Amino acid sequence: MAHQYDLVIIGLGSGGTQAAEFAAGELGLNVAAVERSRIGGDCLWTGCVPSKALIASARVAHTVRNAAGYGVIADDPSIDLKAVWGRIKTVQAGIAAADDSPDRFRELGVELVEGDGRITGYNSVTVDTTDGIRELDTRFILVCTGSRPAIPPIPGLAEIDYLTSENIFELDRPPESLVMIGGGPIASEIAQSMVRLGVPTTVLEMAHRLVPRDEPELADRLAQILRSEGLDLHLSTAASSVEAGGDGVIVTAAEQQFTAAGLVVATGRIANVESLGLNKFGIPTGADGVEVDGRNRTLVPNIYVVGDAAAGRPQFTHSAAHDAVLAIRDMFLPGRGNPSHLVPWCTFTDPELAHVGLTAAEARDRHGTRAVTVYRRELADNDRARADGHTEGLLMIITAKDRIVGAHALSPAAGELIHELALAIKFDVGINELSELVHIYPTISTGIARMAADRSYRTARRYRMLAKLSRRFG
Repeated sequence: MAHQYDLVIIGLGSGGTQAAEFAAGELGLNVAAVERSRIGGDCLWTGCVPSKALIASARVAHTVRNAAGYGVIADDPSIDLKAVWGRIKTVQAGIAAADDSPDRFRELGVELVEGDGRITGYNSVTVDTTDGIRELDTRFILVCTGSRPAIPPIPGLAEIDYLTSENIFELDRPPESLVMIGGGPIASEIAQSMVRLGVPTTVLEMAHRLVPRDEPELADRLAQILRSEGLDLHLSTAASSVEAGGDGVIVTAAEQQFTAAGLVVATGRIANVESLGLNKFGIPTGADGVEVDGRNRTLVPNIYVVGDAAAGRPQFTHSAAHDAVLAIRDMFLPGRGNPSHLVPWCTFTDPELAHVGLTAAEARDRHGTRAVTVYRRELADNDRARADGHTEGLLMIITAKDRIVGAHALSPAAGELIHELALAIKFDVGINELSELVHIYPTISTGIARMAADRSYRTARRYRMLAKLSRRFG
C-alpha cells in the first residue's frame, strides 16, 4: 500500500531539522514535518544559542575588567544589560533567518505542518492546526519533541513568577539579582555570566558538588573559580520553600534565607512525550522519555524517537542531531544506524569543562584499580596558557591497560580539544600511539602531547642502559 509520505517528523528542533534536511534534501524522500512553535527548538530559542551569546558578552566584560593584568589600562566596564539581551535576540534572529528558515526547508521539499501532532495509528499522525485537523499517512514516524525544564515540587514555587532557561531569554533584561536553584551545566553557565555582567547571583545545589556528572576534581576546581569571581555558591543545599518577599523572592534552604529580585529554576529536564498518544500502542514512556532499542526504535518498529525524547540518550543538541541522521539511515538505507554511546559534552563556563568517556572512578569500577592510570597536566605548566593568562585549568587522560577510556579538560576551548581524545577512545588508541601525533606549539593541546610523551618516556627509561652501551660501542 502506497503512503502519502515516506516520513513524518514530529518536532523541528536540533534532531528534527537534521533529519528533515537529510531525508528530503539528500535522499529526496517525501517528508512532512510537524512543529507547534518555532523551528530550531530549544537549542536556538532557549538553550545553546542564547546561552552562548550571553557567555560571549560576559567574557568581554570580564576581559575588560581584568585588562590591567595584560598591561592594558581600561576603565571598569559599563554594562547595558538591555543591550546584552538585545544582542542575544539579534543572534537568534540571524540563525532563524538562515539555517532554520521555513523557506529553506520548503526549498528542500519538506512540507511544514504547523500544529500539535500526535500518533493515532501505526502509520498515521494527526495534527491539530489552526485550519482544522489534518491526517498524515506515512511509512515512518520520527519523534523529535525534545524536553522542557523539570520543575521540582518546592512549596510556594507555583505561586511566584520564576524563571527557567525557557523564559529568561525572552525578557528585555535580567533581574537585578538572582537566586538559582540547581548547579548543573545550564545553571553554571548562566550564573557565571550573570556575575561577570554585574548581577549578584546565588546558586543553591543539593548535590555536594557542581556539575556532578563530570570528573570530580575538575568540577571542584571549576567551583573554586566561580567562587573567586564572586558567585555565592552553596553546595549540599536544597531549597525547602519559596515565597514572594523583599524586592522579589525569598528562598529558604538549610535554615537560611536567600533574597533576590528573581529566581531561576535549573533542576534538569523532562521529556515532551506525554501528549503523543504512544501509550495506546503499548510503547513505554516516562519523564525521561520513550523507551527505544539500540537503533532508536520503539516497540512499533516504524516509529523512531531521538534526542531528549528518547529515554537513556544524552540530552545534548549534538547527540540529537547525530541520532536523527542515523535513524533516517536505519529507516531507508542498507545497514543499521546504531547511535553512539560515546558522546562528548562540554559545559561552556570560562574555562570550559569538557568530558568524554569514563571518569577515573568509573574506569576503576569497570576495569579494576590496578589496570587504570590517570595522566594529568596542569595548565600552569602549559606555555600557551601562561601566555594567555589562563593557568587555572587541568587536562586529564584516563587509561585502562594503556588504552584511553576517558578524558577531561578544564581549559579555554576545552570543547574543541576534547574531540581528539574522543576519536582516540572510539578507535581504541593507546596513549603511546597518541604521542606519535605532532601537536602544534604553542597550543593548549600540547598538554595532551606531553601526557602521551610521559608514557613513552616511562617506556624509554627501561632501556637507559642500552642507550649508554650504544654510546660506548656505537
